[in-house]
Amino acid sequence: MRHVIALDVGGTGMKAALAGPGGEVLHRARRPTGRAHGPDAVVAAILDFAAELHAYGIEQFGTPASAAGVAVPGIVDEARGVAAYAANLGWRDVPLRDLLTDRLGVPVALGHDVRTGGLAEGRVGAGRGADRFLFVALGTGIAGAIGVDGRVEAGAHGFAGEIGHVVVRPGGVPCPCGQRGCLERFSSAAAVSEAWAVASGTPGADAADCAKAVDFGDPRASAVWQEAVDALADGLVTALTLLDPRVLIVGGGLAEAGETLFTPLREAIRSRITFQKEPALVPAALGDAAGCLGAGLLAWDLLDRTDRMEVTP
Repeated sequence: MRHVIALDVGGTGMKAALAGPGGEVLHRARRPTGRAHGPDAVVAAILDFAAELHAYGIEQFGTPASAAGVAVPGIVDEARGVAAYAANLGWRDVPLRDLLTDRLGVPVALGHDVRTGGLAEGRVGAGRGADRFLFVALGTGIAGAIGVDGRVEAGAHGFAGEIGHVVVRPGGVPCPCGQRGCLERFSSAAAVSEAWAVASGTPGADAADCAKAVDFGDPRASAVWQEAVDALADGLVTALTLLDPRVLIVGGGLAEAGETLFTPLREAIRSRITFQKEPALVPAALGDAAGCLGAGLLAWDLLDRTDRMEVTP
């Protein structure tokens, strides 16, 4: 059976699948990245895991994978197939596509983890059928994916969608990127966790705890939450003005609060827009499977382009 390898590399673990032509998942597997042993060990773990998946496909389906798609965090040069930088994995300028191609003997597509997850959400998840969408992941940081006609825009230098570094509070809290007042310093799960730990006087309290306290009517939690929602709405309205998406998909850890987030966020966006068209604001649908599903889509897209090139006169 024709299939592809889909691999989603995270900070601590890897999720993988063998995916059929219709996107059906034929096999799932997980492995640790082994990052405690250094960046070279992480690369070796990726290559070994991909080789295991390749061998499994031959054994189970009688044919090798036709291609592989791999999603990785950090800065990714998708055109060159290079994992340029990832702070949580410690690597720089890893020619991952070439390394995997040499190991597997099949074409490989390399993508940024959030853009790849956004591709899946836009094409087969919450944004299915939308010609223009914006996917925003509210996790430790904030990143996005700009969807246009079934594909995701990487940008000229691989930085498209970095909405977390839109300045929403000029001169505000310093950000590790070098700016001050970036969106992710106010509205990421990490930022809300930090603010709620201080406001509640409870070290270790996190964003989920804050959301629960909001539901119970705690005024301190409501103040922390509203500050995050207001900053997020400011950043998103900037994005809406520039991109005019039909659907706005919000995922990541903070989105797990459900309507505790989405109800005030819809109100905040609505109160800020003037001439802009309000997009449908929906929660992400694929959860932590999005990156893996998106990696499979990258692989099939790569094959589709290759097939079209081969038949072009």
